[in-house]
Amino acid sequence: MMMWSNFFMQEEDRRRAAVGRRRVQGQQNFGLTSEREGKIKLVLLLVTVGATLAVLSVGTEFWVELNTYKANGSAVCDAAHLGLWKVCTKRLWQADVPAGRETCGPAELPGEANCTYFKFFTTGENARIFQRTTKKEVNLAAAAIAVLGLAVMALGCLCIIMVLSKGAEFLLRVGAVCFGLSGLLLFVSLEVFRHSVQALLQEVSPEPPPAPSLTYEYSWSLGCGVGAGLILLLGGGCFLLLTLPSWPWGSLCLKRGHSAA
Repeated sequence: MMMWSNFFMQEEDRRRAAVGRRRVQGQQNFGLTSEREGKIKLVLLLVTVGATLAVLSVGTEFWVELNTYKANGSAVCDAAHLGLWKVCTKRLWQADVPAGRETCGPAELPGEANCTYFKFFTTGENARIFQRTTKKEVNLAAAAIAVLGLAVMALGCLCIIMVLSKGAEFLLRVGAVCFGLSGLLLFVSLEVFRHSVQALLQEVSPEPPPAPSLTYEYSWSLGCGVGAGLILLLGGGCFLLLTLPSWPWGSLCLKRGHSAA
């Protein structure tokens, strides 16, 4: 009787040991290793910088500066800066403008400012800037594409958070695609905005007073958008590389080692 009881106890111990081994093996197969988790967090930190620049770019109004010429027989001159959502016109003292500069500006100089949001988001009216009229369809398209890029970027961040918190590694590829797509959408928004600036400069109103001569220069908000697009594309590419299996690279390195030997 003792022999049978010992036999059943040994069988139970072997069964429990086998279940434990399978559980550990499953955790090793489906869980994130510390090395892989560190790489994902490092790329996420890079993407966070791009996301910050993207939000800063879309939310500010220093995409382009419009400047009149200083030689107007007055002690003041006019300048403006605009973004996706609003435009600010400023009256600056010519004494504050750098001596070697022929046009009014830069827009960061202190002066009397008047900022208004574009009305084509609410009433559908075009804005008038220095006797020139915006083309609302192009401006609306640039803003909509930028917002869509931010939404896709937020979805990518959510996917990576789920990967780190729940171990859902299949979402890593989805997050990579989202970040790459958001970077492309930001670049498309920048290009559409560039066309809106060209359209604004060409839409000169025939009504008096005559439209002043203008020059334009892109400002730091647009630079943040360019940097954000590049970083998001880079981050999406890095996440995509992390989804690739490691064995082809290991076998390639092994073959090169054998050939060198």
